[in-house]
Amino acid sequence: MIPMLVFDLETIPDAAGLRKLNQWHDLDDDAVVERAFAEREEKTGSTFMPHYLQQIVAISCVFRDDSGVRVKSLGQPDDPEEVLITQFFKTIDHYTPQIVSWNGSGFDLPVLHYRSLIHGLTAVRYWETGKDDRDFKWNNYQSRYHDRHLDLMDVLARFTGRANAPLDDLAKLCGFAGKLGMDGSQVWSAWQDGKIDEIRAYCETDVINTWLLTCRFNLMRGELTQQAYDHEVKMVFDLLSQTPGQQWDDYLQAWNYNA
Repeated sequence: MIPMLVFDLETIPDAAGLRKLNQWHDLDDDAVVERAFAEREEKTGSTFMPHYLQQIVAISCVFRDDSGVRVKSLGQPDDPEEVLITQFFKTIDHYTPQIVSWNGSGFDLPVLHYRSLIHGLTAVRYWETGKDDRDFKWNNYQSRYHDRHLDLMDVLARFTGRANAPLDDLAKLCGFAGKLGMDGSQVWSAWQDGKIDEIRAYCETDVINTWLLTCRFNLMRGELTQQAYDHEVKMVFDLLSQTPGQQWDDYLQAWNYNA
């Protein structure tokens, strides 16, 4: 089978970048971000930072291939952003998987693009569009309508933003656990409190939700038979049952799973 890589990012405001752009050299990171939040909210009505000022603190993945299904966060909790990004693109370079996201086109990938540019990183396979590999001319990671990147939210909404649905709601409506522990708006405060392990755990539950919804989508469009779908879902249940971590105990308790 073609390997599949489901991914999700967790980000915080880029305090160093904000300090550089605004000449706020006398402020520490917390003060920089609080000032940026205040100015951003006054200007736009929201504290959400532009994509290029989103610093990546976690990248979590579900990887599915002939060996089974795995879930993990890349790197170590104290690794710098550029290490996490490099590991992500090295995985694509090595396996050429289909990558799967929920709103990856609208958020995760643009953030990865900007942050890779800032750090001077290389991602040859990801940016291939047919110059060196003709198979990528008609199916590459860059096209919104190609299968090498499946943005499940985008596809289900028929590429219409007003029809987008939240991952948490869809996961729960399909009988899965949905988000646990926090949501994206709470990542900055969790980071301030030194809770990187909790951030990574939260990110991992998001990619599990996305993978389970991908399996349901593939059942809906006939890529999986009912038997094959049941097998995929049971693999996830068995994986989480055997994987240490409070997030998985909580996930299994919240998941309406019937074998």
